[in-house]
Amino acid sequence: MATDIQNLGGFVWSIAEILRGDFKQSEYGKVILPFVVLRRLDCILEGSKDDVLSAAETLPDGVDEATRDMILFGAVGGNVKVYNLSRFTFDKLRGQDPRQLHDNLVDYITKFSGNVRDIFLDKFLFTDQLKRLKDGDILWNVFERFAEIDLHPDTISNLEMGYLFEELIRRFSEISNETAGEHFTPREVIRLIVDLLIANDDEKLTGRGIIRQVYDPACGTGGMLALTEEALKDFNDAIRVELFGQELNGESFGICKSDMLVTGHDPEQIAFGNTLTQDAHAGKRFHYMLSNPPYGVDWKKYQDPIKSEAENLGMDGRFGAGTPRISDGQLLFLQHMISKMRDDEIGSRIGIVMNGSPLFTGGAGSGESEIRRWMLENDWVEAIVALPTDLFYNTGIQTYVWLLTNRKPANRQGKVQLIDASGERFWKSMRKSLGSKRREIPEEARAEIVRIYAGFLNGESGEGGVSRIFDTSDFGYREIRVERPLKLNFSVDAERLDRLSDQKAFAKLEENEQAEIRFALKAIGDKLFTNRTEFDKALTAALKKAQIKIGAPVKKAIMAALSERDDEADICLGKDGKPEPDTDLRDHELVPLTEDWRDYMKREVRPFVPDAWVDQSHTDARDKQVGRVGYEINFNRYFYQYVPPRPLEEIDAELKALEAEIAGLLKEVTA
Repeated sequence: MATDIQNLGGFVWSIAEILRGDFKQSEYGKVILPFVVLRRLDCILEGSKDDVLSAAETLPDGVDEATRDMILFGAVGGNVKVYNLSRFTFDKLRGQDPRQLHDNLVDYITKFSGNVRDIFLDKFLFTDQLKRLKDGDILWNVFERFAEIDLHPDTISNLEMGYLFEELIRRFSEISNETAGEHFTPREVIRLIVDLLIANDDEKLTGRGIIRQVYDPACGTGGMLALTEEALKDFNDAIRVELFGQELNGESFGICKSDMLVTGHDPEQIAFGNTLTQDAHAGKRFHYMLSNPPYGVDWKKYQDPIKSEAENLGMDGRFGAGTPRISDGQLLFLQHMISKMRDDEIGSRIGIVMNGSPLFTGGAGSGESEIRRWMLENDWVEAIVALPTDLFYNTGIQTYVWLLTNRKPANRQGKVQLIDASGERFWKSMRKSLGSKRREIPEEARAEIVRIYAGFLNGESGEGGVSRIFDTSDFGYREIRVERPLKLNFSVDAERLDRLSDQKAFAKLEENEQAEIRFALKAIGDKLFTNRTEFDKALTAALKKAQIKIGAPVKKAIMAALSERDDEADICLGKDGKPEPDTDLRDHELVPLTEDWRDYMKREVRPFVPDAWVDQSHTDARDKQVGRVGYEINFNRYFYQYVPPRPLEEIDAELKALEAEIAGLLKEVTA
């Protein structure tokens, strides 16, 4: 099937060559994609054209739009929720005067039912492209080529159409240097996510009268929704699957909604717009949610409504747990999905693919850490699967599938399963690379990953070290602030006196004032003071003798200029008589949540720096205990395998061989 779709994609792609010169390469998709949708709809509706036109003629005057649509949808038959009242089809248009093709196509497009007409006019802006084709005198050539393609469902299934759209989008994105990954996800990755989502739901999905609602907040062309429905139907063909989604890209939205129309789904459940700022499905809850949100895409241009919701609604909104850094909005999508979990016996399951950033970016107290904390402390994270690199069309980076649910089985409660499926046993090289996609997950590897997950295997040895089970608290830590005492010596020498000019408070004084202070300081002499209190007394006495009065900022500047750190000096004490911390020596230690920070200090810090102490005012904003709580999930730490370096003799021999090769090449050049 994949080969046939690639051949068909190649034929459609060849039509784009006609556009060369009249359209930029980046604009090819604006013509080709809507033409593919139009031809698909034409093939679907051609057989019922006469019945629809007859039914339209019998409609009573003044019939409302909803009733008219219901009657005409019925005339089309099946589950198709689209009709066309034009007398034209592609076949009939070929028999018309080519000079009238533009007007006839506009008539054809504008006489679709409203749900499709809006897609062509508002999302594809197709009439604008038709005019450009007409003005370039290439409209007939493009139309004729599309009329040769058979896109009837008996020839090309809905699933195959999804492949065709994605193949075309990938090609158009490549030539225009756009991000193909923002539009769709490789099918084998989607199948893996779907298989993982329903792996242990056999009992819940068995029987009749079962309804499952599936949602993708960044649905693109609808690939994830379509494959989830396919998997659920394969498991139980009696299941009723309702698909919901939202998409920001106009072309992808148009394709997805068109697909929903011809497959009998409610097209109004696919919404257009920004999910994060305009939730089109507010208040709705779903059984299964899956998504591949954009990686590393900033949300600066629409940050105001998001931050406003986070601050004003708190945990009653979608982003109350925290907001990630402005450069990456992946965790916003995940929070949005969590807000749509069902609070019933069945609950919800989420599968989302993200890059490595959400695992560990951000220290204790940061937005990312607080979001991870919220998810782990609520025990929603069930498993995380590390995928191989080079799987996606637009990037070779490593990605991870997160699986979350609010109805964990008893054996998984309080636990998180990490699966490292990045190794060679889980991928194979593609015969031909597609953009950055050079690898794919074969069916047998997908089945193996699902088996490891479904069996909740802790296979540190038996499974080759690719699956490990952790307590949720294992990913948490307390960031304690470790202080060391400030130790300074003081001296009035020429070098330190010169530093006074660098102190802002001193530099602001009049020149005669500065001179007077310098003269008074010299009276202290060149003695080295190792006790700050003693030097303070000497300084006060010298200034008093010279009848000079200074403010606190100037005194602070003098003390700073005349001091140097000295491990042999006495500890500087604060007004409360306690050691004053040296901010330059301040450090932070990450103490596992499962350990008391006092024990950690006794074992890991004090043997090396006996005078260190913990700043107990550095507390967590939520639990008020010492140290700020943070969470991170570091795959490399848990799955690192030591690889011994090669023997020096082997490296040396290799270097000598390379030197000999280089020398030979140089001889050829200079000969």
